[in-house]
Amino acid sequence: MTILVTGANGQLGSEMRIVSRGSQDHYLFTDIMEIEGQETTILDITNLEAVRQIVKTHDVKVIVNCAAYTNVDKAETDQELCELLNAKAPENLARAMKEVGGLLIHISTDYVFGGDPYNRPCKEDQKGTPTGVYGLTKLHGEQNIQRTGVDYLIFRTAWLYSEFGKNFVKTMLSLTATKPQLKVVFDQVGTPTYAYDLAAAIFHIVENRKYEGNTGIYHYSNEGVCSWFDFTKMIQQIAVGLETSETAETFGTHGACEVQPCHSDEFPSPVTRPAYSVLDKTKVKSTFGISIPYWTDSLKTCINNLK
Repeated sequence: MTILVTGANGQLGSEMRIVSRGSQDHYLFTDIMEIEGQETTILDITNLEAVRQIVKTHDVKVIVNCAAYTNVDKAETDQELCELLNAKAPENLARAMKEVGGLLIHISTDYVFGGDPYNRPCKEDQKGTPTGVYGLTKLHGEQNIQRTGVDYLIFRTAWLYSEFGKNFVKTMLSLTATKPQLKVVFDQVGTPTYAYDLAAAIFHIVENRKYEGNTGIYHYSNEGVCSWFDFTKMIQQIAVGLETSETAETFGTHGACEVQPCHSDEFPSPVTRPAYSVLDKTKVKSTFGISIPYWTDSLKTCINNLK
């Protein structure tokens, strides 16, 4: 069976490359450009005919859509492109899969929530109340997929990080190694997600054909809850624990940075981010029989790989 992965050079797509090694299925990795050392098929998912053609040519049965517009702040002034990539492109993928009786696996976000005050983990059937363009366009993408009638799995995730690309973990590793003091917000609460763990869950579901009869929306993040301040403190703590004279010379010394909590309003932003977007993962665990790692355990794995 051929599984097509979009956004294959991003964080999640790169982890999909890793977890799928050795699979008996054929994985076709696509993106809008090539990067050195990675075999990539060029595909513009905003072009429906191009999607249809590649699906037909390679007899694609499953698409895993890891592509998205993810710059939350820039989205506020770039709504047209954000809507194209986050809402129209997933619809194209859904239509192409519907035409061949295939499955679309799509990645969405905790940013579909946030407009209402929450104090308990968000469930899949909770009404979307996005507070900005990014979250709104991702919600539109979910709705567009559902309207096509395609078989789909939508995974909402949160605070994604990995060894690849730009992300919060890599940024904080750099800042705590180079800054004497750092302020990080403590009034936004959620759960970090190691992209490898999400990729492994998707691979497990596809490899074992567990999607059959289980289409719908699911939530996936690592276990546990923290603020961005707590996240940063743990990044710093793990980095300090891994420091040697050699790594300190390369990456700097992390322990000297004083990390302080602050309120969100100390960092003005064009968009209001969810204050509480912890995702309830009961459904994904019970449906697919997967075990989800605790966030600090996965963070240690990622930072160890980076070091």
